[in-house]
Amino acid sequence: MKVNEIFYSLQGEGYHSGTPAVFIRFSGCNLHCPFCDTKHNDGVEMTEDEIVAEATKYPARLVVITGGEPALQLTASLVDKLHSAGKYIAVETNGTLPLPENVDWITLSPKDIWLGKKAAPVLKYADELKLLFENEDNVKEYDDIQVKHRFLQPIDADDPVINDSNKKSTVAYIKQHPHWRLSLQIQKILEIR
Repeated sequence: MKVNEIFYSLQGEGYHSGTPAVFIRFSGCNLHCPFCDTKHNDGVEMTEDEIVAEATKYPARLVVITGGEPALQLTASLVDKLHSAGKYIAVETNGTLPLPENVDWITLSPKDIWLGKKAAPVLKYADELKLLFENEDNVKEYDDIQVKHRFLQPIDADDPVINDSNKKSTVAYIKQHPHWRLSLQIQKILEIR
């Protein structure tokens, strides 16, 4: 498996925001979103046992497997090994590929709003749906996907004026559509990894 990085921090987004977590970032993605803020193509080859050994160096129970797109490489056997080490496995995915069934938590962040049919999710279930919000034109309900929690996250445009506008429009939309909740990137606010 090609791993971009493994590090320990706080989950900065969505339902588990603020929770200590070990992040396993796999290299590679099947989509190339113009707004992606992750440099995920570099990496080193690691065995499942090496990944587990690195992840268990940290005290957190939560392990967040992310990318790029983790479904390109994630296996049920790696999830089993992490479970055996006492870890709870959350995966952040664009949803275009199936995931192992033994994952504990799925965060679906679809990109078809920007990239079209090639990025349409195939997943029919997720624990949380997290959409990047720019304006109400890019909110899609995804009624065909069963989800427990729905989050909108303002797009970070790397421009303070645009970001302020995005935050205000996200809050206004959520106030009008209260089945959504706000997700902020607290890792950027706190300036942590």
